[in-house]
Amino acid sequence: MPFMNDLLYDLLLAGFSGIATRLDICSAEPATYTEATSTYTLGNKTGITYQAPADRTPNGRKIAVDAISAGSVTGTGLASHWAITKPTATTALYAAKTLSASQNVTSGNSFTLASFDVGVPDAT
Repeated sequence: MPFMNDLLYDLLLAGFSGIATRLDICSAEPATYTEATSTYTLGNKTGITYQAPADRTPNGRKIAVDAISAGSVTGTGLASHWAITKPTATTALYAAKTLSASQNVTSGNSFTLASFDVGVPDAT
């Protein structure tokens, strides 16, 4: 049976949370940094923060992205996905997923997001 110690997952998640500090709401699921922050973005929040690593259900480890209360909406459209990136130096898309509920947004407004998890399943 494959096994990896939780410490290894926690190191991965700590590294992720230390550098992935921008969240964009997007009109489609991005596959690149440019798509996340330019092509599909409808707004963003920089300086996002995370909780400490914890057990993930049904297995693995996770970190919770803290709730966002004042993201800037920079475009008008239907926000259907989120994307987390590293916004400086070596730009990279680290994670993207469908929002729990799509929402129409209008440029000039702000957006909120409830806390959500980013995780890694156990080795199989």
